[in-house]
Amino acid sequence: MTALQLLFYICAALLAQLTIGIGLAAWRWRRNATSPTTLPFEAGAIGQALAWPGLRDFRVLRRQFEDTLRTQCSFQLAPVDGAPLPPFLAGQFLTFALDIPQPAGGASRPITRCYSLSDAPRPDAYRITVKRVPSPPSRPDLPPGVASNHLHDRVKEGDLLRVRAPSGRFFIDGDADVPAVFIAGGIGITPMMSMLTWCLAQQPGRVLHLYYGLRHGGEHAFKARLEALAAEHPAFHLNVVYSQPAPGDVLGTDHQHAGYVDVALLRQTLPHGRHAFYICGPPPMMAILIPALLEWGIAPQDIHHEAFGPASLAPVQAASGEAGITIATAVDIQFRRSRRTLVWDGQDASLLDFTERHGIAVESGCRSGSCGSCETAIVSGTVRYAVKPDHDMAPGRCLLCVGTPGSALVLDA
Repeated sequence: MTALQLLFYICAALLAQLTIGIGLAAWRWRRNATSPTTLPFEAGAIGQALAWPGLRDFRVLRRQFEDTLRTQCSFQLAPVDGAPLPPFLAGQFLTFALDIPQPAGGASRPITRCYSLSDAPRPDAYRITVKRVPSPPSRPDLPPGVASNHLHDRVKEGDLLRVRAPSGRFFIDGDADVPAVFIAGGIGITPMMSMLTWCLAQQPGRVLHLYYGLRHGGEHAFKARLEALAAEHPAFHLNVVYSQPAPGDVLGTDHQHAGYVDVALLRQTLPHGRHAFYICGPPPMMAILIPALLEWGIAPQDIHHEAFGPASLAPVQAASGEAGITIATAVDIQFRRSRRTLVWDGQDASLLDFTERHGIAVESGCRSGSCGSCETAIVSGTVRYAVKPDHDMAPGRCLLCVGTPGSALVLDA
């Protein structure tokens, strides 16, 4: 055998090994993508590998209102390119780049918004559910929700939307032996629908409890669907709570409890033992419920939450009394483009809350360190994070929504 022949056989063997390896990896991906035993962290690894960079065009296939008042609308979205969608972790969200038309024919205003996925992962389409945000009754002079009203009023079936890949740290775990307790307030039901439907399909024996708090039956989203799921799955326990029942709302039929979702209700209705809690709702609800759960004795690692609304929620560790990372002394925060210097006094949960409280306009989206909308250049100083953000920042930049000052700062904002 000549040296040339030997080299040929070696190269052929290496090529065969490479081909077998690629084929095996593809087979494992197909099996995991369709297997009913795919765990969240496995789906997350697959989804991360297949996630697209930047923005991708999606077409609105279907619009559907989920409540009788027609304030909550679901949008089913399919990729224009027709390529399979990466699986996501049930509970994550999509980030949208929206162009909002301005009055009097002005240039469109680009804004970024994040909306939770409201269904279990599927390879051909995603679904989000968006609640229309009106002006506050006490302040009719304030503008309504710009993005939500744009989606409700202007986005039709067949329209295109630009979307970033799924992201977010709020998702269901894979431990089917630990009962899951989903607590939703208002539109906080959307990630719970994703988690719930995923669990029922992938972990049919897992004990699940849903506590869904809202004012009355008019804003009761997914009502028929939730009742059907509860009837079909004995391990799923549905608890709907109305705080202001309407005259036609029947206790025991439309809702199981009157009042609010609080620890007193949980202690009365949950069996003894360990539970994993998943909570999403308006900040006032979260600010009361999470400390109450900790006081009840629930371990911090068993409390998972996502806040929405105009204010962020401090991490569970901070609520449990652990020391935070924010500096104790007051420091100057200079906003170079706004030509303002303000004193950070530690009363805000993040630099984004601080800028908004002082009327400095900055872009924001997820408010959880995932979408990158609030990424801002640091001219000087340092920014700290309680948890490493999902979004990969360029050097010399920071995320205002999850950052706090580590020193005096000069920001390009």
